[in-house]
Amino acid sequence: MNETDWLAEGFEANRSHLRAVAYRMLGSPSEADDAVQESWLRLSRSGATGVENLGGWLTTVVARVCLDMLRSRKSRREEPLDTNPLASREDATDPEHEAVLADSVGLALLVVLETLAPAERVAFVLHDMFDLPFDEIARIVGRSAAATRQLASRARRRVRGDAAVPDADLTRQREVVDAFLAASREGDFNALLALLDPNVVVRADHAAVHAGASREVRGAAAVAETFSGRARVAQPALVDGAVGAVWARGGRPRVVFAFKIADGKVVQIDLLADPERLQHLNLEILKD
Repeated sequence: MNETDWLAEGFEANRSHLRAVAYRMLGSPSEADDAVQESWLRLSRSGATGVENLGGWLTTVVARVCLDMLRSRKSRREEPLDTNPLASREDATDPEHEAVLADSVGLALLVVLETLAPAERVAFVLHDMFDLPFDEIARIVGRSAAATRQLASRARRRVRGDAAVPDADLTRQREVVDAFLAASREGDFNALLALLDPNVVVRADHAAVHAGASREVRGAAAVAETFSGRARVAQPALVDGAVGAVWARGGRPRVVFAFKIADGKVVQIDLLADPERLQHLNLEILKD
């Protein structure tokens, strides 16, 4: 076996892991595939000279590629997205690829991750999800090990900051969502306040931000102001088994409102507009 064949075999053995790392960092299947492909190009150009742990080397490379993509995303403030990125890809039916998509890290977590600074996101994903030591992550993000530990700690506090236990009663969830949508449409600020937890947070994914939404809004008054007089065409819906809302146009969902409700109050709303992500949601419009 020549070196090229050996590299290709080693890369394929690590492909699924690299996709998982890239997807958690980028939140986009097509961008994750691009990052993995770039790691192969870098491997094929540089060869394996001096590489003792190919899997570790590739993880480092794909992490650096993702970090560059996240920084570029922040700087240009726009997210070009494929309407169906899997349809034209040769590996669209690759079971490993589908497993990465199915192995969900949770919609809410993906939205929270998008609020983190690029280095925070990389540090959190690599350490808390893939158990990489801080000294290795430090070389990727260009910080000291101590500073990298702080990056992950700040990210962890943001990700785990909301400890409220969601209401499991779908009937109660429906009542709260219906009341929220009605108060929003009518511009009833006080009714909205009564439905919101004092520490409620609204987070928007990158596509919703690109469409004009604020990335994050905190506090009952600010959230009530944001939604007052809005949501006129939103419909209540089941969103992956929980009651939320959806704005659809031309028979296609454009924005999904994923609610988290605890003790009869709205504690979190995630605005999801990424077409790739919406394709993988289980949505059902609820009738009166």
